[in-house]
Amino acid sequence: MKRFQNILIVCDESPACDQAVARGVWLAQANGARVTLMDVNPAKPDTLARAFSSLSESRASEIAGQVQEYYGKLLEKHAETVRAAGVPVDTQMREGVAFIEIIRLVMTGEHDLVIKGALTSETGRGKLAGNDMHLLRKCPCPVWILHEGQPSTAQKILAAIDPDPNDDPQTSLNRVVMELASSLSVRDGAELHVIGAWRLQEETILRSGRFRMPESELSTILESERRNAEGRMADFLKDFPEPENRHVVVQKGFAGDIIPAYAAENGIDTIVMGTVGRTGVSGFFIGNTAETILTSVDCSVLTVKPPGFVSPVGLE
Repeated sequence: MKRFQNILIVCDESPACDQAVARGVWLAQANGARVTLMDVNPAKPDTLARAFSSLSESRASEIAGQVQEYYGKLLEKHAETVRAAGVPVDTQMREGVAFIEIIRLVMTGEHDLVIKGALTSETGRGKLAGNDMHLLRKCPCPVWILHEGQPSTAQKILAAIDPDPNDDPQTSLNRVVMELASSLSVRDGAELHVIGAWRLQEETILRSGRFRMPESELSTILESERRNAEGRMADFLKDFPEPENRHVVVQKGFAGDIIPAYAAENGIDTIVMGTVGRTGVSGFFIGNTAETILTSVDCSVLTVKPPGFVSPVGLE
């Protein structure tokens, strides 16, 4: 499946930058795609010069220019790697707030995938820095965040699915997740794990207080809910070929708890998941469950937005 044709790779100070470039090159070769490499300098030359105001004006300008040149040379070094692999490549050097400039380039350049290395927060591995979380929340195209030390091709892919035949936007989002995960598992020769979560929302009430239900009746209800959840998953997966290395799991509990735990226990290196769009303040924002998962795992994540997503980031 040749889904990606115009890939944007962010070459920043992430320790996984080289992996992001390698992953992007591999995908570009597999899809016949072109690549754009970009970096964002957080300060404009005149701003840098003002930061060195204790020096002479000429010396401050000289240092500011050297910083700009340094960024440019790093970007060109990565570009040489891409060209050597036979992949068409452009470079873009921007100035400003990183996630905003990335999203603006996605929109003006019509990119269909962003790949970048993870920038972890001071709390450590698995806790994404603010810039990456903003990108995951607000970028209109799929975003793939890779962590340091993981292979450039996946070994175990986890597709997070929430089947609901009565929710057309959710079904559309599930299909994109499944198509991406299936395609990547084939191209990488990786195991494909598919996971769904279910729960009886009223279970806590039915187990306590004046609403306490006999255990036999509650067990019957829970068993019915389990079978219904497994049935919804089975019905959804009918449209997708079943490879030998596919494992399907439907577990009881909150998705925000189940998915990170399953990923850790089963050595998952790549999670493909949707983000749930919600309106209310400005534009669309990532759903609570998705955010919980993203801040709880230390593997690579490929996120996709729901149909009709509109980024709150403007072009100006």
